[in-house]
Amino acid sequence: MSRGVWGTAVLLAAAVVAPAGADDEYRDIFDGKSLDGWMVDGAKDYKDKDGQLHPNWHVDNGILITEGRGTSKTHGGLGFLRYGKEVSDFRLKAECLLTPKANTGFCIRCKPYDLEKDATTRPSFVAYEVQFQDDHGKGPDIHCTGSLYRYVAPTKNAVKPPGEWNTIEIECVGPHIRVWINGEQVQDVDQSKVDKIKDKPLRGYVALQSHTNRAEFRNVQLKEIKAAPEK
Repeated sequence: MSRGVWGTAVLLAAAVVAPAGADDEYRDIFDGKSLDGWMVDGAKDYKDKDGQLHPNWHVDNGILITEGRGTSKTHGGLGFLRYGKEVSDFRLKAECLLTPKANTGFCIRCKPYDLEKDATTRPSFVAYEVQFQDDHGKGPDIHCTGSLYRYVAPTKNAVKPPGEWNTIEIECVGPHIRVWINGEQVQDVDQSKVDKIKDKPLRGYVALQSHTNRAEFRNVQLKEIKAAPEK
């Protein structure tokens, strides 16, 4: 399918069920023009059929794009576009369009990723990746869209088919993590009550994942939540 079709996919019609809080408190962390404020970890570029290098992450007509490709023989297109400021309690929201067989994700409270230290720096090991991939119609499990990848399955898989824009909202307040996809709440987890994730960090970076095939993002926004004063 042509680039034009992906870039002009129909907008989500359903209203988003959002967490409490005024929308005007969100700030755009993707300016629609550049990767300013972001850092590329892992796969940075790839070679075309003629051996020419191209960036794995780039901006086209207001859309943030990962090609899901890389030059690494070991990890292929695996990498992350990491926002350059650490946060503790926050709400992140964005729109994402998948191409066929695309695999991406939204990483939260992670640290910088190093290809050479994959097992100790990959977000889904040290923190969380909210999985996002072309698996419309698949039942929920710990690897499907909306999962806290490899740890907690979503209540349902709410992703749309390739070529349609999805919305996602993620809220982290202390150990409490909630996720909405296309207006449906799919995660409501208190990590302190789940043994396998109870020691995950409560502060870190947010990042977008590059893994397999092209994925597109827009309207990436962040709202930091200030901790309530102690009584």
